[in-house]
Order: sequence, then C-alpha cells, then structure tokens
Amino acid sequence: MKDAPHTPQLCTKFHRASELIGRRWTGAILFLLLKQKCRFATLRDAIPDITDRMLTDRLQELEREGLVERTVVPVSPVRVEYSLTRKGRALTDAMDAIATWAEKWMEPAAVAAKPARGRQRA
Repeated sequence: MKDAPHTPQLCTKFHRASELIGRRWTGAILFLLLKQKCRFATLRDAIPDITDRMLTDRLQELEREGLVERTVVPVSPVRVEYSLTRKGRALTDAMDAIATWAEKWMEPAAVAAKPARGRQRA
C-alpha cells in the first residue's frame, strides 16, 4: 500500500516573519533604512502613496518588533531619526536577495495614464 502524501508543515516563525515584512510599505521602509538612517519626512517622500498615518503605524510596528530604533535628537527644533537595529540589519542578505530577484524577474511598473477630463467631440 502506498503512503498517503505528507502535508507540509508551515513554520510559524517563518509565517510570522513573512507577514511582518510583507505588509504594504514595510519592505520599502526597510530597504531605505538599510541604506541610511532617515527622518520621517524623508521616508514619506521616498515611498509613493504612503500616508503619514500608515508610515507612523508601520514604524511603530517595526519598533515594537525590535527592527527599527527611533532616536530623538535634542536640537531646536527637535529632530527624530529612524534607523535599523542589529536585528533589522540582519535582514540585509534577505533584502539584497529580493532586490536581485526583482531586478531579474519583475517588469518595470507601468506609468498610469491620467484619466481623461471629458470626451472631445470629433
């Protein structure tokens, strides 16, 4: 009698990590912070379509998970910088692998056509 096919097990740690890193905009935040520490406005300006609220939520989540560190620089006016912790920098190889894969396999994003402002009559 043939053995029944074995159902693979999903590693709960892998699943949790991929859900965290795979959330919308999180990869972009990590990608930018791997390059340099950034202020909030720098991150916001570099990430298309992200709102202040979503950026705040993602940064707080990454901070809670120990990947991002928020530093308040006591100057006037106060400056806040975000950087990766040792745990966050440990993603370097994984992020580099994704970037290499994307260069090889992803098509460039199509430029969205602006909607027409009414029809012209011929």
